[in-house]
Amino acid sequence: MLGSQYKLKTSLINHKLTVIKIIIFSSLLIALLFAFLLDLALGSVDIPINEVVKILLGQAPEKATWAHIILKFRLPKALTATLAGAALGVSGLQMQTLFKNPLAGPFVLGISSGASLGVALVVLTASVTTPTLLNDLGIITDFGLVIAASLGAASVLGVMLVVSRRVQETMTLLILGLLFGYATSAIVSILLQFSSKEQIQSYIMWTFGSFAGVTWKQLIVLIPVILLSLLVAVLQSKSLNALLLGESYARSLGLTVEKARFSIISSASILAGGITAFCGPIAFLGVAIPHLCRSLFMTSDHRILIPSVMIMGAILALVADLFSQLAVSQMVLPLNAITALIGTPVVSWVILKRGSGKSF
Repeated sequence: MLGSQYKLKTSLINHKLTVIKIIIFSSLLIALLFAFLLDLALGSVDIPINEVVKILLGQAPEKATWAHIILKFRLPKALTATLAGAALGVSGLQMQTLFKNPLAGPFVLGISSGASLGVALVVLTASVTTPTLLNDLGIITDFGLVIAASLGAASVLGVMLVVSRRVQETMTLLILGLLFGYATSAIVSILLQFSSKEQIQSYIMWTFGSFAGVTWKQLIVLIPVILLSLLVAVLQSKSLNALLLGESYARSLGLTVEKARFSIISSASILAGGITAFCGPIAFLGVAIPHLCRSLFMTSDHRILIPSVMIMGAILALVADLFSQLAVSQMVLPLNAITALIGTPVVSWVILKRGSGKSF
């Protein structure tokens, strides 16, 4: 009798938690739609949301120039921000699980620096003199940038994975990540000495981070690369759950740990590298977003975390893009400054929580 009551009570609690998670997930989807429309509506020229919806549905707006602004400039930017937030969030989640380190992320562990080095090797050694860095590059070069950035990210991620097996202290690993970042920055600095003024200016502007420089032609490359990598990440949910409990446990479930690790590294590198190639090194989002979703959904189950991180990442990237445009009139703030303001409190909270004895 008592056993039946306990099972019934447990079942009711689980049902209630499931309903709460569905409500939260639905709320995030609504927030994503709202943030996306706001990013299209607000800027140097404010456009009513109902007119934005008309344009997206293919209807004629009140002013013809609004359609041009939305379709040529703001829609590619909003799509890029959505992809970037989702990709960086999932990449950060994969790294945190792989390293069993709550502060792992593309920017913190030097992965973005590795991707930046890959881009620098392509851009600063090429005959590129356009101020927008990527706008006049052909589609083959766009693929080259993604490959170069992904290889750079994978190289640093692979080194950090090897080091993480020998170094157990979180802070030591983070310091080594910073050192790798400094080393790659030093190589980039050397390359800059042999580059033209236009190339140097373009590269420095690129390092500030921006979603606005990506064109429709580049989105043809970026969208399939990121969506395919996100799909791979979703398929890795069970592997990530198993690795979270330790490699021995994962092997006992029949998981080939080496193959799973290679797959996760490849996916995380392409996600971080692809976004870095086109948007610049975006700071802190990859670290902060997974923790926000863990706290919100109160779970470490990657079947729930991966889709929620995609949505939360997209929302925060769109919000950061909005603030970078609207915070100061007639001026666009560096995107990395906004993402740092978002991410720093979360990272500080994680460090303080670990200091109080709470585990990852």
